[in-house]
Amino acid sequence: MASSPHLIEVALPLPLRQTFTYATDAPIAPGHRVVVPVRNTRVVGICVGPSDGASLATVTPKSVLAIPDAEPALPADLLTTCRWIAEYHVVSLGLVCRAALPVALGQAGSPVPRGRTERVLVLAGTLPTLQSREAAFRRAPQQRQAYELLESLGGRASVPHLLRQLGCTSAVVDGLVRKGFARIESATVFRDPFAAREGARAAEAALRPTAAQQAAIDTILAGAPGAAFLLHGITGSGKTLVYLEVLEQVVRVEGKSAIVLVPEIALTPQTVERFRARFGDLVTVLHSGLSDGERLDAWRALRRGEKRIAVGARSAIFAPLPDLGALIVDEEHEASYKQAEAPRYHAREVALIRAREAGARCVLGSATPSLESWRNAQEGRLQLLSLPARVGGGALPAVRVVDLRQELTASRPDERTRRQVLSAPLEAAIRDRVARGEQTILLLNRRGYAPFVQCAEGHVALCPHCSISLTYHRTPERLVCHYCQHQESAGRRCADCGGAMERQRGLGTQQVERLLVERFPTARIARMDADTTSGKWAHAEILERVGRGEVDVLLGTQMIAKGLDFANVTLVGVIDADVGLHLPDFRASERIFQLLSQVAGRAGRGPKGGEVVIQTRTPGHHAVRHAATHDFLSFAAEELTHRESPPYPPTLRLANLIVSGLDEVGVATFAGAVARWCVEAEARFALGVTVLGPAPCPVDRIKTRWRWHVILKSERVGPLTRLLRGLADGLEVPAAGGLRLAIDRDPVALL
Repeated sequence: MASSPHLIEVALPLPLRQTFTYATDAPIAPGHRVVVPVRNTRVVGICVGPSDGASLATVTPKSVLAIPDAEPALPADLLTTCRWIAEYHVVSLGLVCRAALPVALGQAGSPVPRGRTERVLVLAGTLPTLQSREAAFRRAPQQRQAYELLESLGGRASVPHLLRQLGCTSAVVDGLVRKGFARIESATVFRDPFAAREGARAAEAALRPTAAQQAAIDTILAGAPGAAFLLHGITGSGKTLVYLEVLEQVVRVEGKSAIVLVPEIALTPQTVERFRARFGDLVTVLHSGLSDGERLDAWRALRRGEKRIAVGARSAIFAPLPDLGALIVDEEHEASYKQAEAPRYHAREVALIRAREAGARCVLGSATPSLESWRNAQEGRLQLLSLPARVGGGALPAVRVVDLRQELTASRPDERTRRQVLSAPLEAAIRDRVARGEQTILLLNRRGYAPFVQCAEGHVALCPHCSISLTYHRTPERLVCHYCQHQESAGRRCADCGGAMERQRGLGTQQVERLLVERFPTARIARMDADTTSGKWAHAEILERVGRGEVDVLLGTQMIAKGLDFANVTLVGVIDADVGLHLPDFRASERIFQLLSQVAGRAGRGPKGGEVVIQTRTPGHHAVRHAATHDFLSFAAEELTHRESPPYPPTLRLANLIVSGLDEVGVATFAGAVARWCVEAEARFALGVTVLGPAPCPVDRIKTRWRWHVILKSERVGPLTRLLRGLADGLEVPAAGGLRLAIDRDPVALL
């Protein structure tokens, strides 16, 4: 008699907050990938546990078509973490699980994607004496060279490698095979994008931790399973050495694995190289710049335990490492840890949950912690560790704040345009550094040549798809939307009056670069922004030039503000500290303080010391004042006071409900329905949730979609979660006009 089928619950990558019941011939452990039928197609889902069949009623369950893997794709702690993300952010568990896997593992047509293979030559016969070799290769000296090279390589080598070493053709290899002295095999190749850059890896110096560093290391290692720490160390205080020493114990001594998150992997090659220098081939890197194949290879190596440390950006939090022992989030304040599309998780918060589930130590590190983490440390949810001094006794650089209003007033009319870019003190400081052979970093967090262009009547060139001005780029010359990448000719006519769009307004990195070349003709200048770093290794190549002393002035956007450690950088200049300061966003001041503090920390890391010049039109703003004195504690105290009235995080919890669609009236109407639903739910259940809106988003159109939002505030997590789940399950989104409702919980911006 045939046994009855086993029923399992499967999470599918569909925008539905439910799982689906399927039948299998044998039990399947949670976390396994399964290929299942969905209507008329096949889909890769994740088994999340056994089913009691209660949802089936009289319906016969469909059967699982395939189980591609011998072991679960998602370890138990990772699957539990995915469940938390789905519940907290009110999103489909299937979509979360899909985000946790490489793209290649979500293809139902090829659920077991093949790795890259190459031909390998293997010794098959022995020639122990010189006489036997002379006889075998009398008329084939290249075959003898190939045979002996293969012998010296342990009897096995890739064919392309042999051919490169010998400078010969494949006929030589074919001859060895024909004579029976070797055979060709096929082998899977691990695609390591850093393999070609091993020359850039330097040996990690044997540094001894300072007393403060050692105290932090000891405290972290003594922490209970799941313990969480906030490592607050000023710039240059040696947070990375603390991370390395903790991982030395966790990985090499305890035999466990670890995840290290960095905010933008492409922009912090120095950090990656330090980890690879210490731990070598135990480290693999995960980030969005990898090809699908490279990412799959790294994922498989981590899942098999061949690689023990995953270093990567936001999505590396899903690395499938067994026996996780440590989880480190460097620069934990960075907004790039927040996922912009569903599931809208924040990697810092997910790290705390995964560490708790895995029993791993979690370290959040920053010189300028987020106010959420700082409040959590004050209230005891995170254990605060401090590194109050720079390694080696170096001092933080002196900061000079230049008031551009006075600078422009005091300048002659013919030089006011130049002084808007380089004040007299900053220009003199750069000239001095160039003369002394020292290096300068200049920050302007705005790429392109000019933020917008106007006609003679004052009309601004706007993107036809977004509510934003087009940015003028000089090389190549064009107008570009930085939201949707729409491009137009720079010679376009004004849509309102037909006049020429000839007046460029504001500053961008391209314009500053041009002025620097004019003012410092002998200086070697490099620009680092999204336009110059589009190539796979462009960012690393620019920074390597800086490290070799081939660049005198490095100009860039926020990507140069963190992760850089060059001893010869003795000057940092901020061209315009006010960029982004007055945005309609409650975090604007915090972001500017963090940016100024971080970029200031790039100066004076060597024995020559350093200086910082900040140009601003608002020298009295608390973000500028406290950044100038490197005083995070005073900034945090003042900014937290500002967040109390009106209340904003971390005083309370926030959710942003974003309605978007193709029809402006339809979007506004549905946003009103969303707000009414929330108000009625609050009145019915007295949840203590404040409803603000609806209102147009500050940028009310992006990529042809109109945007309105409703903001929810709550002092407690539970009631807000309850309301959001009720909204997601109880309010139907109309099909007309391409309407969408996005739930962004704990948003990092309200734009």
